Amino acid sequence: MSEPYRVAVIGSSDRGNYGHGMDTVWQHITQAKIVAVADDQPEGLAKAMERLQPEQGFDDYRKMLTEVKPDIVSICPRWIDQRHDMVLMAAAEGAKGIYLEKPLCRTLEEADAMIAACQTNNVKVAVAHQTRYSPILAVIYRMIHEGRIGQLLEIRARGKEDERGGGEDLWVLGTHVLNLMHYLGGEAQWCFASVNSDGQSADASHVQEGNEGIGPILGDQIQAVYGLDNGVTGYFNSVRNARAEPSRFGIKIYGTKGILAMNTGYLPSAGWLPDASWTPSRTGKRWVQVSSSGPGQPETLKDGGLQAGNILACQDLIAAIEDNRAPESSIEDARFTTEMIASVYESHRLGKKVYFPLQNRKNPLNDLF
Repeated sequence: MSEPYRVAVIGSSDRGNYGHGMDTVWQHITQAKIVAVADDQPEGLAKAMERLQPEQGFDDYRKMLTEVKPDIVSICPRWIDQRHDMVLMAAAEGAKGIYLEKPLCRTLEEADAMIAACQTNNVKVAVAHQTRYSPILAVIYRMIHEGRIGQLLEIRARGKEDERGGGEDLWVLGTHVLNLMHYLGGEAQWCFASVNSDGQSADASHVQEGNEGIGPILGDQIQAVYGLDNGVTGYFNSVRNARAEPSRFGIKIYGTKGILAMNTGYLPSAGWLPDASWTPSRTGKRWVQVSSSGPGQPETLKDGGLQAGNILACQDLIAAIEDNRAPESSIEDARFTTEMIASVYESHRLGKKVYFPLQNRKNPLNDLF
């Protein structure tokens, strides 16, 4: 495409703002130009106009999409209760691509409708799981497939475990680590989970309305087990106010010959323990730092934070449009991550193991009442 891709930005300065740099990232993409921005708050729109310098500003994203008909839409607000409608309209108005904040949506029913609309209109959607674009993740993936930790046995993931620990952590931050679990360990076949509130098994009386338009959430302690491909077991845990510094937010991958561990981000902290017993106090083995250049090599890249991940994601989205392929962090992958999240509540509600794909495509907590 000789002309730059025309980008329209959707923000909402009182309902999730512009995500983590999902508006300004397009100023770093040479193949794209921001032509319009929409914000339903006058002050927020004025600031966005000054920040992004687009040709037009709108107080209604629907009007913007109808009049501008952009090539790419950046859906930035962190609040997820409007995301379904925004994606459907962007697809209907002829967008070629969408860059979408995470988590994907509130229910699998919404995810199914979003994907159907995008497939019908051949719209490529990249979801902002920035770690998927990390050069260190590429090294971790290669080390697993080279057999550096032997046969893959299990993957353990934890949320941030701050004041959002439990249900909100699962939805808002669990989406990152469960997406990585899926990428590295394969698809989940089943889930068995337990959700607690105030030290007891959570029930309908503990259901609360989540922040940022999430919908109903439950629990201050979550324990989930997943049966992944090839007999690999996945674990997700989150306990409210159990956070650590440095953070445990990330994943550990256990194999018959050792462990790989990484946090989230563009250049996350990552390490390799070549110890089959997993107990270096017995073997004297030491953790080896993993950089973008490989294990034991110094890091040569500068950490650009989430924005560096955004840049790679947007460059990949444009390549996906031109090559007619799915982006690296696709909406289909994000739906599966959403299914892993929903399966926790469905398993707890039914008190048994649940299998994928889930038959219940609504929020399982609605059925607790």
